[in-house]
Amino acid sequence: MGKGSFTSRRRELEDKFFHERDQALLQALREQRESKERKKALSEASGIANEELLDQLDALDIRCETLAALSLVPMIAVAWADGTIDPKERRAVITAAEQKGIEPEHPGHQLLEGWLRQKPDGAMLAVWKDYVAALTEVLNDTAIAALKYEVLGRARSVAEAAGGLLGLGSKISKSEQAVLTELEEALG
Repeated sequence: MGKGSFTSRRRELEDKFFHERDQALLQALREQRESKERKKALSEASGIANEELLDQLDALDIRCETLAALSLVPMIAVAWADGTIDPKERRAVITAAEQKGIEPEHPGHQLLEGWLRQKPDGAMLAVWKDYVAALTEVLNDTAIAALKYEVLGRARSVAEAAGGLLGLGSKISKSEQAVLTELEEALG
């Protein structure tokens, strides 16, 4: 192999290396810009300015179009409290979603269906709590009370949907009550 062909091959390899590195850097910049744009849109849609919370929402793939579904997280948490979702609980969650305008063609509905099929990890409820904490910073006392009333009312309706064993006894299980208490504490 001649010295000229070695030099040529070396340049080829260097060019290839730097081209691939440049492409990776460009892709990272694109993703960073897109993430910033998504978080800005989420901030405008929700009124939340907390960067950490916006980062968490973005990491969980919550978009403006699916932000309404985030309001359903408390019902999902209650529905999954005892490890499975009863068909009546599922129906209660879907009904509540439709009342909030999350119809089957709504992007948030697909997210909701995924949560009903497979229990979300604990991070989802933690992000919801952070979301509520950020909301309570920008809402007045009347709005906070209304939010608490709505969230707890819908969550309780899911807990009561399945009823007790054979319709007897307490309509709310201990695990569901524990989640309801956790939600109430998060809402202040």
